[in-house]
Amino acid sequence: MPAFESLVFTRLSPEESGRRAAAFAAHMQARRTTRHFSTEPVPRAWIEDAIRAAGSAPSGANQQPWTFVAVSDAALKERIREVAEAEERRFYAEVITDEWREALAPLGTDAVKTHLTDAPWLVVLFRQAFGVNPDGSHRTHYYTQESCGIAAGLFIAAVHTMGLVTLTHTPSPMGFLREVLERPANEKPFLLMPVGYPAADAQVPSITRKPLDAITVWR
Repeated sequence: MPAFESLVFTRLSPEESGRRAAAFAAHMQARRTTRHFSTEPVPRAWIEDAIRAAGSAPSGANQQPWTFVAVSDAALKERIREVAEAEERRFYAEVITDEWREALAPLGTDAVKTHLTDAPWLVVLFRQAFGVNPDGSHRTHYYTQESCGIAAGLFIAAVHTMGLVTLTHTPSPMGFLREVLERPANEKPFLLMPVGYPAADAQVPSITRKPLDAITVWR
């Protein structure tokens, strides 16, 4: 028989629920992504809390198929940037299509990745494609893509809530991160997120978010 425990739940008044819903929506609408980071230090405890929040995400069969690798070592960040830029130069020269290049143009992305060494922290989210039993045999993990996506969203929300910024960086290809960070074969790089304060002269793309009626269907 599965083990269960009582749900700890505090029901809010309708007024308080509405207030919190509106406040959180407004708070997250103010979130922006930047590639311009300050080198100002950020306490490790803050990163721990962001990862702890991310680790509360629901996951397929509660397998929690994620590993967060938090990097502050300057030499290791330099190594990650060196390999990432080499991969990105090849991507922009050989892989990217004209349509893809056009889609990226308003964001100003290129092969130069200063954020990888400027940001005080790089947090790499690895997806555990399968589990490993104590005897070395493999066990299936379910819905790993979806589970890690939800965890990443909670991490981003936590970073924004503490007054910091991050960037969802997906070097193409990403496989080098497993080698550089010495992760096992069952872990696949999912997302690379620099975390820190924005630079004093930080800029963000001039974009607008889709309105509610463009992203919602009521039935």
